[in-house]
Amino acid sequence: MKLLSPAISRIARLRLWRVQNWINYPVTAQRNVLQDLVTQAQYTEFGRRHSFSKLFTVKDFKKKVPIHEYEDVKPYIARMMNGEENVLWNTPINWFAKSSGTTSDKSKFIPISEESLNENHFKGSKDVLTNYYNNFPKSDLLTGKSLVVGGSHQVNSFNEAVQYGDLSAVLMQNTPYYRHWIRTPDLKIALLDEWESKIEKLAHNTIHENVTSLAGVPTWTIILIKRILEESGKATLKEVWPNLELYIHGGVSFTPYREQMQKLIGSPINYLEMYNASEGFFAAQYLPDDDGMLLFADHGIFYEFMPVENYGKPSPQTFGLSQVTLNRNYALVISTNGGLWRYLVGDTIQFTCLRPFKIKVTGRLKHYMNAFGEEVIVDNADKAIAMASEKTRSVVSDYTAAPVYFSETENGAHEWLIEFDHAPMDREAFSEALDSALKSVNSDYEAKRHKNIALGRPVVHFLEPGTFRQWLKKKGKLGGQHKIPRLSNERSILEEILQLSRG
Repeated sequence: MKLLSPAISRIARLRLWRVQNWINYPVTAQRNVLQDLVTQAQYTEFGRRHSFSKLFTVKDFKKKVPIHEYEDVKPYIARMMNGEENVLWNTPINWFAKSSGTTSDKSKFIPISEESLNENHFKGSKDVLTNYYNNFPKSDLLTGKSLVVGGSHQVNSFNEAVQYGDLSAVLMQNTPYYRHWIRTPDLKIALLDEWESKIEKLAHNTIHENVTSLAGVPTWTIILIKRILEESGKATLKEVWPNLELYIHGGVSFTPYREQMQKLIGSPINYLEMYNASEGFFAAQYLPDDDGMLLFADHGIFYEFMPVENYGKPSPQTFGLSQVTLNRNYALVISTNGGLWRYLVGDTIQFTCLRPFKIKVTGRLKHYMNAFGEEVIVDNADKAIAMASEKTRSVVSDYTAAPVYFSETENGAHEWLIEFDHAPMDREAFSEALDSALKSVNSDYEAKRHKNIALGRPVVHFLEPGTFRQWLKKKGKLGGQHKIPRLSNERSILEEILQLSRG
């Protein structure tokens, strides 16, 4: 391992000029990406139907290809899962990522081509490593092993040649053999289906390894860390893995978890946020402690950005990189080398910087509260939870919220279900702090709360630890990248969890 690390480190540093090239010329990179995508797919069924061979400008592309949501492409994907070729993409699709970006009963199956593996996901990983070494030249990252708290893998029964699993499982199955030298645990453990026994095996089999990096969704990573500390009898993770230097996170905002993670680890390490979804590897943190992830402009994905207020309109307007502005909420629209065309991912983002282009995820198109014109998005809620936690010296482990609608006698409100790792001494003080924090981060919420004209005080329920986990288990969504929906404009999920907590 010690011999391997300097060699890979040198290779990563030699790639820096490639990364800097697309950082410096992102609009050109994007134009080239779209041309390559359209050229490769022109003889597919989708390409013929939308006259790809006659498309020469972005304007033509937008005119010919409508924006799609998953239900629109589902019939194509069903055929591909049965082994049909040249449907959405011109090379065989043997893998599908089972999307866990939602906790509904429906699963989405996102096509993964050889090109999307190599030119998007793996290339993105290489660029992250290159940038990491550029920021931390003395890093010993590859002298030890990487522990990924990932998903499970199943074989798709539709066709022997076609397989699917959580994105992390698909990537693990297709990772070059030499990369398995620097990861832990064995693949058979990493890809286990049953999450609770998987946590036990992950803890037991990695305690004595030299783990230098850790990656995973914060909620499940924290559960694993606690189990490792129980198993080892140590007080902090740094006592277990003294060479741990990096935690890679994504999937949800890290803001509510940062303080808890720092206490569990025990001493300073580096943190790196990545935006790696089933649909593609979109962005990763560029600089330490930077509130923004560098958008990957040259990784097989063409991006468009739809102002969220245009969602649901016929022929909604979208913008390219040269037209976007800072601090505006956009819905992400992508065309990929896996065969997704003008596909609405469902995430909302804001640009935090335009030179280079850096973004942050602000929520989901359908995960927000706007029952009274307050337009509370996940980014607002995460910040408010963090502020209330700091003020009351508490640590929130998870939460969800939904509106309480007007009745004949009372105004509306927001109802919150919150689990704590460390509960506040004064619950009423936490509720007041949450309300005040929301007012400070969202002027529309503040206006609706003024003198209780439209919105009353938040209704806050403090759940027993493990309630959210119990609900996820009941839904068959325990572990991996599955997570509790933060916000909703309707109450079905909240009512289910509330009923379970009272059960």
